[in-house]
Amino acid sequence: MSVLLLVVLVGTATAAVSGDRTLRRRFRRPRSLQVATVAAALVLVPANAWPAGPGGAAVTLVATVVALSGVAGLGYALRIPAVPARLPRQVLAIGAHPDDLELACGGTLVRLVDSGHEVHVLVMTRGERGGDAATRAGEAAAGARFVGVTSVEVLDHPDTLLATAENAMAEAIDRAIRRHRPDIVFTHSANDHHQDHRAVHAATLRAARCHPAVLCYESPSATSSFRPTVFVDIGEQLDAKIGSVAVHRDQRAKPYVDGRRLRALAAFRGGQGRVDHAEGFEAVRVPAPLFEDGDR
Repeated sequence: MSVLLLVVLVGTATAAVSGDRTLRRRFRRPRSLQVATVAAALVLVPANAWPAGPGGAAVTLVATVVALSGVAGLGYALRIPAVPARLPRQVLAIGAHPDDLELACGGTLVRLVDSGHEVHVLVMTRGERGGDAATRAGEAAAGARFVGVTSVEVLDHPDTLLATAENAMAEAIDRAIRRHRPDIVFTHSANDHHQDHRAVHAATLRAARCHPAVLCYESPSATSSFRPTVFVDIGEQLDAKIGSVAVHRDQRAKPYVDGRRLRALAAFRGGQGRVDHAEGFEAVRVPAPLFEDGDR
């Protein structure tokens, strides 16, 4: 029995170290869970291998069971619960570049997915001016898988020159709206220094001119004129958001992908929204509540 518990403990510690992506997606404060699991393994693996003194094996067995129970209890307490929505909605999230959505509204998208809503992602460029196009397109798909979205489409409009493709983008967005029939559309804000972000905002408003629910998210390049009036509590999803941004390794040298900055902005918007951590949105048209009673 002691050998079996030893194997379980070593396997759990190995998974905690190597499965960082899964931990970030499914647990709040994943580092705490990693540290607790590895610490338990470092103490109990030698004890199981060489139990000391009379009755040492029995004491080690009890200690191992307690340690495993403690790690399991910590994991349960830190889990990000997924509670299916009573009325699942369709969501369309539109970004200019492969990492825009994770940076700006990744926590909200994680929360929507975990609440049972279907999220569809439309990315306008492969980000070739800011990195390797093939790599970034692949990271867009990987980031979408991390978040758990239902579908992701990466288009090949010219990076940094989206203003020249506004008609084509509006047509692509219109097709996506007709295909997915979203209840909510997320897009860039007009209050943004990046010309591509403003172009996507304009194209979205054209394509969604008859849509009743359009929210604009905050990019790292947002101007001081960005004034959110809708706040989504992402306290339980913040680590997952940071993990989704980390998927975009091609961009890891950029200062705005740093987890400390993401956490600081979420704390600032959380203060405005009267929660610990939040993402803020400007409302073009305010939708029905994003999360009904019972949604997480």
